[in-house]
Amino acid sequence: MSTEKQPFDSLMSDIVALVIVTLNMEVTPDELDIDVPLFGDGLGLDSIDILEISLAISKQYGCQLRSDHEDNVHIFASLKNLALYVEKARTK
Repeated sequence: MSTEKQPFDSLMSDIVALVIVTLNMEVTPDELDIDVPLFGDGLGLDSIDILEISLAISKQYGCQLRSDHEDNVHIFASLKNLALYVEKARTK
């Protein structure tokens, strides 16, 4: 296993757990597909859910997820995309 991938895998696991706790989801991390869309037919999240996730990520990782960010559609397309953004933008 590549050592470069381990830090991202750890971050991905942490973000999945953070989303589950933040939204009080009754699933285990293994039940969430990181490539499934967050909106619509995927996880079915709404704008309030995304706001709660954004606040939790901001507190945990120090990166700001703003409603007027030009890449929000891409950032919030999936848990994997969200983790990739946090990996680049985090300050903690």
